[in-house]
Amino acid sequence: MSSEQLLKKPDIKLSVKQTFGFDSDMKVGAFSKKNDYVPKIDPDYKFDKDTTLAIIAGFSFNKRVLIQGYHGTGKSTHIEQVAARLNWPCIRVNLDSHISRIDLIGKDAIILKDGKQVTEFKEGILPWSIQNPVALVFDEYDAGRPDVMFVIQRVLENEGNFTLLDKNKVLEQHDFFRIFATTNTVGLGDTTGLYHGTQQINQGQMDRWNIVSTLNYLPFEKELEIVLAKNKNFNNKEGKDLLSNMIKVADLTRKGFINGDISTVMSPRTVLHWAENTDIFKDKGYAFRITFLNKCDDLEKKIISEYYQRCFGEDLPESSINVSL
Repeated sequence: MSSEQLLKKPDIKLSVKQTFGFDSDMKVGAFSKKNDYVPKIDPDYKFDKDTTLAIIAGFSFNKRVLIQGYHGTGKSTHIEQVAARLNWPCIRVNLDSHISRIDLIGKDAIILKDGKQVTEFKEGILPWSIQNPVALVFDEYDAGRPDVMFVIQRVLENEGNFTLLDKNKVLEQHDFFRIFATTNTVGLGDTTGLYHGTQQINQGQMDRWNIVSTLNYLPFEKELEIVLAKNKNFNNKEGKDLLSNMIKVADLTRKGFINGDISTVMSPRTVLHWAENTDIFKDKGYAFRITFLNKCDDLEKKIISEYYQRCFGEDLPESSINVSL
């Protein structure tokens, strides 16, 4: 990665009220120019006020911000869309079980230099980010491996220099390096059985997060507004009724997921895809099957079909329920 195209610091101030639509006198530093690391703006994105203000505080005051919430609530997207409007370079790293310490820090690699093969240390995403005005987002933070979490722990301190042992070098954090994370639990581990692979985060590390914000599923009206904005063909009475019932199905899956009745949940993104597929195939039942039902455990399909029947007042076609049986 190259830092040549990155501006060294924010060079403009944006009004939070004008940029995000909230009643606030805050102003936030931003960049006047985009680069390849700035996320694309979703003009229809709807911001949650509390979560947005927490993220803005992270950007403005160099606070470490952790966003907790159920799957599909849009935690990572929220950070990206704030960054997009600030033209702030933003990199996402998913801390699944395949991400290792070497992936973050870097490793020796064989390169050609003056026609000869030589071994040279290649920095990973963490050292590069620390030295640049970049917002680094750790997704699935509570699923990170222990060796990875200890690498991150030192960086969480505002003045936390990073020692690169492989190069006998100490890296100072850039003044406008920012760090965020998203998590399904809040560092206490998974006591519900909903999120396999998550684990407890030690208190010393949790204490380093200055701000913890919770992002829940959107209110019904907000979700309808978002789906309509993305599917304008449904912007009529019949279409709105159809989308309303889709969201009601999604809401039942979320309640069922939280209660432990089913293991797969419909996120707002899934509802968007269901609406799009309904528009393509002109069949809401078939669209439901290929968008969501086929992802579900066979033993849970009867429960999910009951959610559908309850909201639409009709049974799913038999083929939709038994498609993979």
